[in-house]
Amino acid sequence: RVQPVESGGGSVQTGGSLILACTASGWTASSDCMTWFRHPPGKRPELESEDVADISTRGLTRYADSVKGRFTISHDADRNTVYLQMINLKPDDTGVYVCAPGDWEDGICYAAAGYWGQGTHVTVSS
Repeated sequence: RVQPVESGGGSVQTGGSLILACTASGWTASSDCMTWFRHPPGKRPELESEDVADISTRGLTRYADSVKGRFTISHDADRNTVYLQMINLKPDDTGVYVCAPGDWEDGICYAAAGYWGQGTHVTVSS
């Protein structure tokens, strides 16, 4: 598997928008899917993370209830990049957003251990 690199984080006000990018060359050759998850800044991601959105190599998607209707995950195969478009951001969306390749099972992408990116910070102020 390939460890991805995230980008696109930043600071916005409530109601703002951001587009995050997760790039991993050739990731589809060894993984079924890519997942975006987030954790509070300063917290251990393996203990306090929320799986935000998943996309399979076949284009299937899954979203956490907390982001449905506001976040959209997509895959640009030519750029080896998975995007997370976020609109109508809320303070509760603040966190470190991490992407990871994984295995698709029963409609969920299970991130492969050891292949998480470093994350990109998102801060939403009220």
